[in-house]
Amino acid sequence: MKKLRVGVVGIGHLGSRHLKVYSEMRGQVDLIGVCDIQKERTLKLAEHYHAPFYEDYRQLAGKIDAVNICVPTSLHHEVARFFLQNGAHVFIEKPITSTVEQAQELIDLAGRKGRKLQVGHIERFNAAFQSIKHFTRNPLFIECHRLNKFPNRSLDIGVVMDLMIHDIDIVLGLISSPIRQIHAVGASILTPLEDIASVRIIFENGCVCNLTASRVSEDVMRKIRLFQENTYISLDYVAQEAYIYKKHDHQILKHSLPIEKEEPLRKELEHFCECVREDKTPLISGVEAREALKVAQEITQQIWDNRKNISSS
Repeated sequence: MKKLRVGVVGIGHLGSRHLKVYSEMRGQVDLIGVCDIQKERTLKLAEHYHAPFYEDYRQLAGKIDAVNICVPTSLHHEVARFFLQNGAHVFIEKPITSTVEQAQELIDLAGRKGRKLQVGHIERFNAAFQSIKHFTRNPLFIECHRLNKFPNRSLDIGVVMDLMIHDIDIVLGLISSPIRQIHAVGASILTPLEDIASVRIIFENGCVCNLTASRVSEDVMRKIRLFQENTYISLDYVAQEAYIYKKHDHQILKHSLPIEKEEPLRKELEHFCECVREDKTPLISGVEAREALKVAQEITQQIWDNRKNISSS
């Protein structure tokens, strides 16, 4: 098997984790180079993982087959567009870009260039989520909680784009129906952007979804609960556990799903490499990421419109 030549651009909190995973995939990939503006820290990581360091990501053009992008969201469009134009397949962290228009430009460019574009909606690769997909049939009500401690990172975006967008993507993948209404509220606690948000999404088919996201919580929680006829499904992304509760003879029986716990990030990056090698469509292509971004933007806009209305009244 020919190794995939990969470059990693952006070696912050997430990028360093991606770099570690690629270093463990040496049988599949060659780490051609790493790039970040934090030169001293990146040089140490580059040396540790035996990968060349580049000060300018443009220096990687022509040297790689694929690139892994973990720069701030505001730079996603610029960096991804450069590599697509120069013939590289692109993996980019979520959200895909800052705007839907930018996302569409990358989708169109990837199509014209015949390159793969995958976006880092990692929960799709969580073993617990994989285990419930076959049991999910026409949910009537969904409840998502994604709570995190204050991160001191990704502060160029609010909690909707930072955390809630994971659950938006999951819900859009589960519900095959257009959205009828969105009701969103949020508040700024420690940053100028929203740090906590609560949203209700009502779909045309009648399904109702409540989403809560916070980056100012004491504890970490990443859970989803789905209710459908005679069935309740509970999933914990962090613990990688899932349970199904079913009605049987006037009783509720609890079943634990067998789950082989795996590292979602490794599964995600292996999937990207497989799609490049075997010419497959990524599970989360630019199209799915664009739809999640579109809903996240509407939620964010509604939160800030509501706050303006309150402050002006």
